[in-house]
Amino acid sequence: MQTVRTSEELASALADMAGKTAAFVPTMGALHGGHMALVDEAKRRSDKVVASIFVNPTQFAAGEDFGRYPRKEAEDALLLKEHGCDLLWLPAVDDIYPQNFATTVRVSGVSERWEGEARPGHFDGVATVVARLLLLVRPDMALFGEKDFQQLAVIRRMVADLGIGVEIVGVPTVRDADGLALSSRNAYLSAEERKIAGELNVILKAAIAQARTSGDLRAAEASAIEALWAAGFSHVDYVAIRDAETLDHVATLDRPARILAAAKIGKTRLIDNMAL
Repeated sequence: MQTVRTSEELASALADMAGKTAAFVPTMGALHGGHMALVDEAKRRSDKVVASIFVNPTQFAAGEDFGRYPRKEAEDALLLKEHGCDLLWLPAVDDIYPQNFATTVRVSGVSERWEGEARPGHFDGVATVVARLLLLVRPDMALFGEKDFQQLAVIRRMVADLGIGVEIVGVPTVRDADGLALSSRNAYLSAEERKIAGELNVILKAAIAQARTSGDLRAAEASAIEALWAAGFSHVDYVAIRDAETLDHVATLDRPARILAAAKIGKTRLIDNMAL
């Protein structure tokens, strides 16, 4: 696996891949099985796999965990190499955002609810950095996990609107044995908090069953919120059943839908989603 740090080194390495299909896996590091599922799927779909590790400061709101976000460059690089990544890009902040950088990409509509409300400016930072990364790497496809389902929808809308010629591939969520979605932030959980966290996916499955049986989607959402509080979550941001493509409100399950949720345990905020 080749490792590069500057955009100049990246351009040279990509030139050496000319004539090969390239799949791109952008990450913020602290890699786990969910990221490796993206790399494995990338290898199945392309000749070459390019990964990046960049903790993007513009997607962290004031008071969020940018400073304590886990950084494990050596361990991450070894894991990527073991899974057959061909090129690792480790850019510095001033390489992604050069001096006098003045552009922000904002995706209206799909970015304005739930995570957009809970984390003001978050999706502007995501859309801007993903646009920058895609335009610098110019892959044939880029892979993102479905765990961040709203993020995936934002990126798909951004790529379509700007005409960036990259196929966006969503990869199913990877889960622990008890169903908790893998996340770099799970490392923040204490042993007791980790037990509570395992209830999130169980509660969402129960809400899906209720929605399918009763047809009352709002009641299913309300039941899930009540169950999360009862399970010991310290705050519930939202539980919402929405259209799987647009994330618009749905009254009945007459088309593909998704249940999305976010809740906190202590200082750790967890998100999850499932298909209906």
